[in-house]
Amino acid sequence: MRMEMAMPATRSTQRMRTGSSGKRAINLSLSSDVLDAAKQLDINISQVCDTYLRELVRREQARKWREDHAEFIAAYNATVEAEGLPLEAWRSF
Repeated sequence: MRMEMAMPATRSTQRMRTGSSGKRAINLSLSSDVLDAAKQLDINISQVCDTYLRELVRREQARKWREDHAEFIAAYNATVEAEGLPLEAWRSF
């Protein structure tokens, strides 16, 4: 079994999912035509921005985690390729 490059859930990513971190007001500049169209469509701009930014942050954290751990994962996968899985002799499936 090769190690996949997936970021483990951490306390900060769990907090982001639950929304327990609270909200803060910020200044944000948006294109006026898009803002007007969104308002006409009753789109919750704060919610859309928060949802998109949350997903962007999650993807960037995952990318950074993969980058930071790429050397270890490559070495682990090379070891598995060369030697097989650890404890494979005792595997029941």
